[in-house]
Amino acid sequence: MVGLTPPSPWYPWRVDDEAFWVRAPGQGELRPVRLPDPGPDDVVVRTLYSAVSRGTESLVFHGKVPPSQHADMRAPFQEGEFPAPVKYGYLNVGVVEHGELRGHTVFCLYPHQTRYVVPASAVTLVPDEVPAERAVLAGTVETAVNAVWDAGPMLGDRVAVVGAGMIGASIAAVLAGFPAIRVQLVDVDPSRADLAAALGVEFVTPDQARGGCDFVVHASATEAGLRRSLELLGPDGVVHELSWYGDRPVRVPLGEWFHSRRLAVRASQVGAIAANRRGRRGHAERLALAMELLADDRFDALVAKECRFADLPKLFSGELPALATRVIYDHR
Repeated sequence: MVGLTPPSPWYPWRVDDEAFWVRAPGQGELRPVRLPDPGPDDVVVRTLYSAVSRGTESLVFHGKVPPSQHADMRAPFQEGEFPAPVKYGYLNVGVVEHGELRGHTVFCLYPHQTRYVVPASAVTLVPDEVPAERAVLAGTVETAVNAVWDAGPMLGDRVAVVGAGMIGASIAAVLAGFPAIRVQLVDVDPSRADLAAALGVEFVTPDQARGGCDFVVHASATEAGLRRSLELLGPDGVVHELSWYGDRPVRVPLGEWFHSRRLAVRASQVGAIAANRRGRRGHAERLALAMELLADDRFDALVAKECRFADLPKLFSGELPALATRVIYDHR
């Protein structure tokens, strides 16, 4: 998409850019940034929108990333180290001000920062049919694509998605496009019924959910949600676990029906391509597919709140909504 506003000249001596940092667990601040001079293969991107994903970013903000996961949990353009100080984030859309893609709107796995310099190979073009404010969800929908690849739905499957947050809702929306599949979006919050309706799937509370599922996707990040996910499976069913619990211990109920029904719990995580697509699909292809899906305006329902970039420290210090918060950047 051609930039929403005319690109401005690039001045490498600019010093008025800022980034959001976790100064210490539970404390955030905006810090000034002096950008490096762009190289011949780099682009300079002026951020239009970023988005906050509550699950991972809340754990990072509160210093809950286990030491064993410090290396694996690094974001592509993270600065600093866990637990803090650290600059973290991965949902960013902006317009290229300098470089071969000048004037184009792009998505990048970059933290919350007003302007940044990255290799041109690190950005993905936003198609004309995808609004920039929706394209900021590309990383979330990419996670949903990977989860659906992991699950491998088949015609007529009975499915439950437990947890109607940002990830669970994305997965439910993608699954809704498969023919003859029954999709239940399960959440303890009855107000999520409106979200389910916008996505075109059925909403149920945990006690209303129907069992006998061929597979369940769990994304509530709660022990109770994992238990209910196992209860909803039919024989030989699989729970695909997308919740990330950080340093919290979680009990998995391996009694009751777990053995008699020959159930399974399998991790699904976006860091690697799903095993049944690995070797045939790459990360760029997966992200491009997510961007293609975002032409559907149903995904607008995944954004629950907006805030200004200047208000990010206050936002993180409060209770983050389960769905996405879109961050709006005001440039001088």
